[in-house]
Amino acid sequence: MSIARSENVVWQRGWLRPWLRSAAVVLPLVVVAAVVAGNWELIGSSAGRLGEADRRWLAASCLAAFLTWVCSATAQQGAVVETLPPGRLLATQFAASAANHILPAGVGGNAVNLRFLLRRGLSPSRAVGALAVRTCATVTGRLVLLGLVLAFFPGALHIRRVIAGGSVVPAHPLLLVAAVALLLTGGYVATRCARKLRERARAFLASAATDVRALHRNRARIAALWGGGLAFPAMHAMVVVTVMRALHSPVPVSGVVAAYLCASTAAGWVPTPAGLGSLDAALALALVTAGAPAVTATSAVLGYRLATTWLPLVPGVMVLAVLVRRREL
Repeated sequence: MSIARSENVVWQRGWLRPWLRSAAVVLPLVVVAAVVAGNWELIGSSAGRLGEADRRWLAASCLAAFLTWVCSATAQQGAVVETLPPGRLLATQFAASAANHILPAGVGGNAVNLRFLLRRGLSPSRAVGALAVRTCATVTGRLVLLGLVLAFFPGALHIRRVIAGGSVVPAHPLLLVAAVALLLTGGYVATRCARKLRERARAFLASAATDVRALHRNRARIAALWGGGLAFPAMHAMVVVTVMRALHSPVPVSGVVAAYLCASTAAGWVPTPAGLGSLDAALALALVTAGAPAVTATSAVLGYRLATTWLPLVPGVMVLAVLVRRREL
């Protein structure tokens, strides 16, 4: 039996891997359930407030949500030297967004995109590298936008507003326990897997570096990659902005954009499906620091989830099924 195969068998038989994977998904969701239970009255009143919102602005939020998939498809094309079929690429992003709501930390969406790239003839290492390059561009775009907003509007967020008005997220001991457990779990996994993955990481980085050099010799790919990477978080921020306008909130656009960028950056460290719960709590808290009342902030989070998660969910699953049936995935 080869070394790679023996390592595979040991990894599959190990009792820690399923336990760690389950804990990474279940623990944050338990914390979310505790937060929701502690704020049920606030959520109920916020849902009623959302029902009275301006329908035109809510329609604009749905349009901004659609543009997030266009930006994602653009960035994915920019991460690949080969030309991808645009219609199927956009459909794949839509299907990936639905898969993202099932598995944590973008695993579902990345799996759909990986399968699509493999079907287009890319090798596994190049396909994974393309996903990593796109993710890097998106994260960089989010950080660049956040830096620009905070540089031009330094007073957009004020933590004292949360202290004065009371936090949206209750001070629950379970939150601290979950944070410590996730930190310890991540440290243990990193220590356990570091030696096994070192050689594979070197080969992967060498392959990715070759593709990145080839991409940056093509101006169209540079524009698609970095333009899509910047526009993707910007469109998500626009969803929140339009929902806040639908709720007639006086919070300036700069504050709403800064709130979303801060919240999405923080929520990226918590492995929940599509940031469910982690992004919601962080975004509500950030909107309060931007000057929104707690009820309005919670209503905005519900509206954001409605436009980006619940309305596209069933159509996204149907598109995913069609793509699988047609062997595009």
